Amino acid sequence: MTKVLVLYYSSYGHIEKMAEAVAEGARSAGADVTVKRVPETVPEDVARGAHFKLDQAAPVATVAELPEYDAIIFGAPTRFGVFASQMRAFLDQTGGLWAQGKLVGKVGSAFTSSATQHGGQESTILTFHPTLLHHGMVVVGLPYAYAGQMGVDEIKGGSPYGASTIADGDGSRQPSEADLAGARYQGAHVAKIAAKLAS
Repeated sequence: MTKVLVLYYSSYGHIEKMAEAVAEGARSAGADVTVKRVPETVPEDVARGAHFKLDQAAPVATVAELPEYDAIIFGAPTRFGVFASQMRAFLDQTGGLWAQGKLVGKVGSAFTSSATQHGGQESTILTFHPTLLHHGMVVVGLPYAYAGQMGVDEIKGGSPYGASTIADGDGSRQPSEADLAGARYQGAHVAKIAAKLAS
């Protein structure tokens, strides 16, 4: 069975919710899916003062376990057009895996959130790609076969680079059904490609 890791960082729960949808999609394609998060680097008192969601159920991942999976789908919110530093700090610890080629040929994919429609969703996902390519991973996005990302009938995330959602400046907007459907589609799409590569 294809093993997929959904690895995320979420400050306020939007990416956590998207990660659950990505995992649901990957499971629907027959994958054995694990959902984990990267460690929080913000001091707890600061995180509480900023109203971070600190009750997330997903266990914290370790760098050493990454080679166990056929695909890794990364999720993190945007920070000034790039992904959050908590995820960057985690990925910066993967040099040993890189030196040994431990992730070469595995599937890598990414999803994100931002406060506004033009808050850097596409650039954030694109900032994942250099790291994935340096590791020799096969980069997979969210193809337009998922038609839910098209049209202007409502505010919606999603691009060919990956699923996304828009949280609004105060975090009040939760992922819409279109956003979650895109995340599920991406999870299933990645799992299917990983299964083909693994065979």
